[in-house]
Amino acid sequence: MHILTIGLNHQSAPIELREQLAFSDDRLKMATSHLRNMKSILEGVIVSTCNRTELYIVCDQLHTGEYYAKAFLESWFDVPKEEFQKYLYVKKNEQAVSHLFRVVAGLDSLIIGETQILGQVKNAFFTAREVEATGTIFHKLFQQAITFGKQVHRETEIGANAVSVGYAAVEKARKLFDRFDDKKVVLLGAGEMAELTAKHFHSYRAKTIVLNRTYARAKQIADQFEGVAYTWDKLGEVLQEADIVISSTSSPEYIITYRQLKPIVSNRKIPLFIIDIALPRDIDPAVAEMEQVCLYNLDDLKGIVDVNKAFRAQEAEKVKKWIDKEVAKFYEWVQMLGVVPIIRALREKALSVQEEVMQRIERKLPDLTEKEKRVLRKQTKSIVNQLLRDPIVRMKELSVSPNQEEILELCKYIFALEDYIDQNQMNKVREKVSSLSLMRKEMYCNCGGAIR
Repeated sequence: MHILTIGLNHQSAPIELREQLAFSDDRLKMATSHLRNMKSILEGVIVSTCNRTELYIVCDQLHTGEYYAKAFLESWFDVPKEEFQKYLYVKKNEQAVSHLFRVVAGLDSLIIGETQILGQVKNAFFTAREVEATGTIFHKLFQQAITFGKQVHRETEIGANAVSVGYAAVEKARKLFDRFDDKKVVLLGAGEMAELTAKHFHSYRAKTIVLNRTYARAKQIADQFEGVAYTWDKLGEVLQEADIVISSTSSPEYIITYRQLKPIVSNRKIPLFIIDIALPRDIDPAVAEMEQVCLYNLDDLKGIVDVNKAFRAQEAEKVKKWIDKEVAKFYEWVQMLGVVPIIRALREKALSVQEEVMQRIERKLPDLTEKEKRVLRKQTKSIVNQLLRDPIVRMKELSVSPNQEEILELCKYIFALEDYIDQNQMNKVREKVSSLSLMRKEMYCNCGGAIR
């Protein structure tokens, strides 16, 4: 049993390839289900955002898991793997786990500390869980990662000021214009990114115009920031009056093409500035050839100078130390997986004995009232729980020792649990724990003991 992360992001691949390998929201469930059904893959989660596409998988073997994950990307997007393979990063086991914690903390984002990625990972996990593509390992890992991401944003200043790609788009616009109070800013799309962008432009007193295919949503954002909303059929008219256009729809095709825009801007004296922060891109790249248009995309935002970069980098160092502890905590849980069937069997046997005793009491004391029976049940269960508490704690402590197998067998023998344990399930758990733990030990040795 192994954990793999295979993906590409703004650091490893150009935008042309990232948009080719971006999963659309309406097909993410189907894609996740398809990934899970690939040979060798036991659990799967797909994280697809404007700057990354990542497959998180639990597989039975590393080389086959990697092979079939790449085969999945090739078949799903109908792109030969020779065209994208060199841009992929592959992280295995502990590195994969550490990478997930970096992602939710915002350390791997275009803007360090941005908060949107946490919600995107959370939605990806919920989608995978909904289609039953996750199991024991990812239920634990992703829930721990989501909790950790919340802690990072709550207890550090890593996300101070710069909160999204929308913020970077506004910063890019600020480099182009001295003021916004005399400018018309058109937002195409009315999702979370558009809302954050509108908020930033509103703080500079820009006149905001929002267009969306769902007018009610466009009006909701426009009203919130003293702007104006239009239906999508007004796009041509609005573009004629616009100074700046920020596009962030989830359209799988270009919403503005060269042919469509050419007559609209042909008589402009001042260029139309368009910032495309969608993936796949909303604006036909050929538009950049027009003299009357200045077009920027996500990759053009990389050069934005972040005034708080040094401070957030300092906070990031703190978070990296926390990540080491989170990874160690996850693998401690993996180690303890082997004791779970023993504990479950012990509880089951103890409650079975308690129930038998209650039945004998009720037969010998038939005049007991319902209230008295409830009191007796509560007290006898309390005795059972108190007796089990210390043995269970000790078993958990001993389960992470080097001779775990012998200890668990001894516990099973001492409490005579043979009839209460599903041996096939027990063997599967042991296999899962031993393979993950073995890979961790190998990585530790290869890194000269650097991994804790």
